Amino acid sequence: MTTPLLFNAFLMNTASHIHHGQWRHPAARQHEFNDLSLWTDLARTLEEGLFDAMFFADVTGLYGPAGGRYADNVTEGLQIPSNDPAILLGALAAVTKDIGLAYTSNVMQNHPFNFARQVSTLDHLSGGRVAWNIVTSTQENAARNFGLPALVEHDARYDWADEYLDVAYKLWEGSWDEDAVLVDKAGGRHADPSRIHKIHHTGPRYSVEGPHLPAPSPQRTPLLFQAGGSERGIRFAARHAEAVFIGPPDPEGARQHTATARAAAIGAGRRGEDIKFFQGLSFIVGSTHAEVDRQRADLEEYSSVTGYLTHSSLGILPDGSRLPEDTELRDIPNNGGQGFVDWLRRANPDREPTLADLARNRIQRGIVAGTPNEIADQLARWQQAGIDGVNVINWRLPGSYLEFNERILPTLQRRGLAKTAYSPGTLRRKVFGHDRLPENHPGARYRGAFRTAGDRVGATG
Repeated sequence: MTTPLLFNAFLMNTASHIHHGQWRHPAARQHEFNDLSLWTDLARTLEEGLFDAMFFADVTGLYGPAGGRYADNVTEGLQIPSNDPAILLGALAAVTKDIGLAYTSNVMQNHPFNFARQVSTLDHLSGGRVAWNIVTSTQENAARNFGLPALVEHDARYDWADEYLDVAYKLWEGSWDEDAVLVDKAGGRHADPSRIHKIHHTGPRYSVEGPHLPAPSPQRTPLLFQAGGSERGIRFAARHAEAVFIGPPDPEGARQHTATARAAAIGAGRRGEDIKFFQGLSFIVGSTHAEVDRQRADLEEYSSVTGYLTHSSLGILPDGSRLPEDTELRDIPNNGGQGFVDWLRRANPDREPTLADLARNRIQRGIVAGTPNEIADQLARWQQAGIDGVNVINWRLPGSYLEFNERILPTLQRRGLAKTAYSPGTLRRKVFGHDRLPENHPGARYRGAFRTAGDRVGATG
């Protein structure tokens, strides 16, 4: 029996997110990203299509070298200007009922005490539909925006993230007992101080006393996404992630990645099925192959090669010029996202990939094209390779998702590859069948960990 795939809409609160240049098309509306109605209307469209989550990417700096020119970024609208997705999620929670609300926040941009409070607030307001995409940032400019002299070394950023999550878990899972909130009007007690605890975290980067200010939200800890494809990133996902966004170039690459990551999860004391894998894909659909070809030609007409090259970050010099396209990737320092380059190497085992390969792959990767039945066949192959869901990458807003709902979804539902209704409950319950982190997750070890006399908020002495 076929298991329905999960589907997220992959979005960003900016004009040019992944498919660069498409905002220029007359029917595209992503350049209206400052208009709340664009997003509230889209949220309703996505709920009509039974999408599992609106997944918002985010950055806190510019692509390119530290101190470099950013004319191309601005000309392309390439993630500048861009707005904070956390603010937007509060508005979207008010106009939706079932769809998950996932957003990206890197460990540099917000102290874990404040971030944990914001997440708990959103989880309360949405009835338990919040997810966090954990990232460590890949931009030198982002590091400088938060007072660092340079981007922390790749693997050390994951060490930083480990402590960041440790603080957040202590706040979300351990600071409040399950029955701490009383709302006892007659007795005049809103909550029981003996059941609320300080966490007294002291680590290499953070010192946090606590307690967590919000009471436990429906999920306590949000559903945890992660997108690292490097060896260190996979180890991090094996320990923390519940859902992983991947981007291998083909189903065989997905098979290798998911098998490696699931084995790593088992090695970390979890189960392979404790992680759901979402492949990033874009769709080109037509009733005939001739229509598919016309659609593809229209998309290619508006594609910006400059935008894709700028997004790659690699090979850009401080003056805005670029290294020759035949420059091999091993000759270019890379302290940013290493997973994608690793996938590119696996796709070209007989030689070292070049900048030209990188640009070409960014333009062409992850496209599923054909009639609705052919698209369903291709998604079935991806599923057989080990993925659990798809991050649907749009070309244009809102058209890409309207087309998905109208032309692709009905066939997927007939084939058992997409659900026909939402299940009730929190986002984690919809995805895994339970509201809270399972006992084998590292965050769960903090439940009840701070119930000593000195850690109770009401304790004295």
